[in-house]
Amino acid sequence: MASALSMTAGYVDAVGFMMTGGFFVSFMSGNSTRLAVGLVHEAAYAALALSLICAFVAGVSVGAFVGRTAKTHRGVAVLILVSLLLTAAATLASLGADRPAILMLALAMGAENTVFAQDGEVRIGLTYMTGTLVKLGKHITAALLGGDRFGWVPYFLLWLGLVGGAALGATAYLHVGPRALWGAAGAMALLALTAAKLPASFAPAHDLQAAREEV
Repeated sequence: MASALSMTAGYVDAVGFMMTGGFFVSFMSGNSTRLAVGLVHEAAYAALALSLICAFVAGVSVGAFVGRTAKTHRGVAVLILVSLLLTAAATLASLGADRPAILMLALAMGAENTVFAQDGEVRIGLTYMTGTLVKLGKHITAALLGGDRFGWVPYFLLWLGLVGGAALGATAYLHVGPRALWGAAGAMALLALTAAKLPASFAPAHDLQAAREEV
């Protein structure tokens, strides 16, 4: 599920990147660098970078709020929220309102990162890979030194999902333009339905432990 969500995030980020001509809707480190460079050069694109960062942070806040309100149904509720936001972005893009659509995408990607939150902390980052690649390298070293031989695989799959999704998103955009966002909205809706059938995988760890003790 995490790899599938990462793939969707890669797809959305690639479409957003091509719509904006080089900005990100999920990778805020890149936008932060572009913001700083834009401010130094007094470039107009600094405002776009800042607005994307603000939308992303707002998405995280909204996603966290929805997740906490939904409690044990946190993951499913957040996925429904993300699906609705992506649908709104696709609708706006279809109407030619590209700038609002881009901000909606950043909002959705921020919210997606709260799917696997626990006790207020994100357990799995879905839209950015720097931390994942660090963990991948550490687990490869552990495997070479006699540790878990396959401990690196989940991190590799997360990275591979993002890259594969980005390739699909870029391909779709080249063929249908911003309408490619409908594919992301549909994929997220399908993932939300799938998650609804697998509630245990999205329950907080302490709830899972309690369930095991009852069994």
